[in-house]
Formats: sequence, structure tokens, C-alpha cells
Amino acid sequence: MSADLEPRGDMRPHDLLGALAGTTAGRVDSAEADAAAFPRLAAFNCGAVYVGRLLGGSPWECHPDADELLQVLEGEVEVTLLAGLGPLQSVVQTVVRAGSILVVPRGVWHRQWSELGVTLMAVTPDRSAISFENDPRTDPRICITAKEGQGQ
Repeated sequence: MSADLEPRGDMRPHDLLGALAGTTAGRVDSAEADAAAFPRLAAFNCGAVYVGRLLGGSPWECHPDADELLQVLEGEVEVTLLAGLGPLQSVVQTVVRAGSILVVPRGVWHRQWSELGVTLMAVTPDRSAISFENDPRTDPRICITAKEGQGQ
């Protein structure tokens, strides 16, 4: 078999329930809280697959390189998305319930809120911009981070 036809990546199943066994729902307000609440399961294209629990809110985030996929496994989460610039700005709020997915387009600021707690799987690009401001589009201190195990 030629080298370009060799299988690449992790070709084994991943136990979502097993990965969730040690996690508790909590607020994601730091990189450490994010890593504890959402363990990395596998690499995927230019990012990775994560599964975890959230209670309360997350900071704003934006992925400049690719879309993000969210799938709610249990509970529900309200996702706020900030789209557009200048006079064309819009705020979209949507509720994603168990068994549903949401694709967050590349470059769109978004955050999550779950009053009662949510369990979800996320396929997230490596590079992410994070902001704790009310409107991240005006945050001069935005940081770009690389997810665990990936270079910048």
C-alpha cells in the first residue's frame, strides 16, 4: 500500500460516557476549567473532538479558521451568536436541545449559557479567540489560544 493511502489518525472508537465519568458540570471561566470540563477525545481535521458538561455560562469565543459543531447530548443550552460588523450587526440567540446540533460559522463570536446544566460534544478548531468582555468585538485584549496538544 502506498504511503498516501495509509490510514492516518486515531481509528478506534471513543467512549463518550467514559470520558464524562470524571467530569462535573461547572462554569467555564478559565483555560484550566475548560480543560477539566471538556476532555479532548480525538483529533479531527484542524481541531479536536471534546465532550463535557457546562452549568452556567462560558466566555465568548471565536474560531477564525473553521466552523465549530456543537451536539447536545443531555439538557439544553442557549447559544448567543454575534454576527456582522458596524450597522449590520445582529445578535442571534437560539436554544439547542438534547439530540440537536448547531454549526457555529467560522469567525462568529458565540457563547453558551445553561441554567440547569448541559452535556455536549463539540468539534472545535484548534485556534480560538477568547473574550470575557460584554461585547468581544470591541475587546482590545483578545487572546488567540491553541487547544491542548496542538501547536499555534
